[in-house]
Amino acid sequence: MNVYYRIDEFQPVRNAVVTTGTFDGVHLGHQQIISRLKETAQRIGGQTVLLTFFPHPRMVLFPERKQLLLNTLEEKIALLEKAGINHLVIQPFTREFSMLSSRDFIEKILVRKLGTKMLVIGYDHHFGKNREGSFEQLVKSGPVYGYGVEEIPGKEVEHVRVSSTRIRQALEAGDVETAQAFLGYRYRLKGTVVKGKQLGRTLGFPTANLLVDDPYKMVPADGVYAVQVFRNEAVYGGMLNIGIRPTLNGTDRTIEVNLFDFDGDLYGETIRIEFVKRLRAEQKFDNPDELKVQIGRDRENALLVLKK
Repeated sequence: MNVYYRIDEFQPVRNAVVTTGTFDGVHLGHQQIISRLKETAQRIGGQTVLLTFFPHPRMVLFPERKQLLLNTLEEKIALLEKAGINHLVIQPFTREFSMLSSRDFIEKILVRKLGTKMLVIGYDHHFGKNREGSFEQLVKSGPVYGYGVEEIPGKEVEHVRVSSTRIRQALEAGDVETAQAFLGYRYRLKGTVVKGKQLGRTLGFPTANLLVDDPYKMVPADGVYAVQVFRNEAVYGGMLNIGIRPTLNGTDRTIEVNLFDFDGDLYGETIRIEFVKRLRAEQKFDNPDELKVQIGRDRENALLVLKK
């Protein structure tokens, strides 16, 4: 996959089959669009081109709201490459870019810069200044500029329409299983192992404290989870706690993972966590001994989940 970090770096290709959007999560709905994109490119002897934006438009247009993302840019690139996109264009999103009218977006971006032959877009797609552009406008402009356009209906899982918003809502509730069903893969975090207070060792369950690399990456709700841990080429089962550790008088939110069948030093290493199931919410116990007993139960439950 060819990656371009500004649209000006891209040189139009023959029979470009184009889609555009934020593609946060690269979820099942996005994958449906990409699948049609690839089918169309094969049919007309073209190449697939995906135009996306960074930072996320909401970060620029509504800076007062902290926009949390399902994917880091690195993750999104990897997922789109795995999906089989030929050309990925990552256009810096600025306030100036946001002022492009829908007509200018069609003429200057889709036609001149990308050389669009066929445009494949998702359901209820809007673009241009104040999101004024619509599917109907794209259809009307097609014959004028010489491109075709197709709208893909929204993807549904168990009669619920898949969207990045619904996935974020699931993660806010700690429902990583629903998030996985909508994403088509397990939700993941990547970060560096840093020194903590080593309180887990006093309870007999040493943990690695994870510092997530990207401050805009969404972290699921507080609680205890069964997880898989990826360290270089090795994969471990584990249990992970997100929260403030109220029984131990904690105040800062931390992410701590206990790796099963591992004994070693992880400080300074980068590891990836994949969420399998939430076991319980974080809770305060009367004393550390009660917490230790519960962690033992959590370990047993996590092992059962991972065995399945």
